[in-house]
Amino acid sequence: MQIKERDADFLIAHAYLEKVSDFCFEGRTVLSSRLGYRITSEFADRFLGRIFELPGAVFSEEMLRPEKQNLAQFAEGVDAIVAAQARVAQQYFEDGSVAAACPPLEALLHIMAHGHYKGMTADDEGVRSLFRRDAMLASDWYRRRLRAKQSRDIALWTRHIEALTAIPELAGRLEESRRQLARVSSPEYLNELEGTIGADPSLHHP
Repeated sequence: MQIKERDADFLIAHAYLEKVSDFCFEGRTVLSSRLGYRITSEFADRFLGRIFELPGAVFSEEMLRPEKQNLAQFAEGVDAIVAAQARVAQQYFEDGSVAAACPPLEALLHIMAHGHYKGMTADDEGVRSLFRRDAMLASDWYRRRLRAKQSRDIALWTRHIEALTAIPELAGRLEESRRQLARVSSPEYLNELEGTIGADPSLHHP
């Protein structure tokens, strides 16, 4: 596939990918949207035709849309996936580690465990917007990581100064360490860290 052909927006716009939707079965909602997107027969014809002479014979409609094979078994399989997601996500709430999750992951854990995040599902813009880079950089979660990184760097250069003070012949390095300590201690240092991964506050030990 060419680079432009790998773009999700391109694939969706040309019907090479289709969103799997929830559906009602025996009076209940089957959350098959958890499966995300899947390839279509158009995808098979255009892209897998570059590999197979008759892609439709290999990737039949029943293979691409397994619910057409047996709807009851498909629903049961989706239910098992949803139950497994809920079980795994609930562990993050039980041990408190959900508090350390970045905003989009926290939202997904809520949805997986409880079915919603502040009343929203994964399709709501309020959840989807959390995945944008600008939203992540503006989050309190990210600011805490930057402050933790700054604190760690202050501790590092403080240790360097303490070690170098006892060695007169390393006066040049001592002066540089003092300059670095002043730099990382300044409020402006947080701006320097913008765009980096920062440091995990829960593992931060200056």
